[in-house]
Amino acid sequence: MAITRTLVKAVPYNLNNKVEKWDLTMKYEEGTEGESDYYTNEKSALLVAADGDFTAKAEGDWTKSELEALCPTARWDVIFARQYDSVITNPPSDPVPDNDYQIPS
Repeated sequence: MAITRTLVKAVPYNLNNKVEKWDLTMKYEEGTEGESDYYTNEKSALLVAADGDFTAKAEGDWTKSELEALCPTARWDVIFARQYDSVITNPPSDPVPDNDYQIPS
């Protein structure tokens, strides 16, 4: 099953009719919802034009694909894959009690 990414939040911060900051959140999902292979997580970023993250422009001039392209998905993909592996593929084992253990004399 492939990872699905969905932009679920985009909050623009405007100054002088241009977006100067974007608060973006992307939802990651892998597996089948309701099944044991399903895992979901959200990744967020606050991007700032003054920091060189993007070029400021009017709010209405942005497309969904441009907003998705601002997200650091290469980094997020790696983090999500590691999380999926540690939670679904290779979850940590819980210790098993030995209720028959005899205290040495």
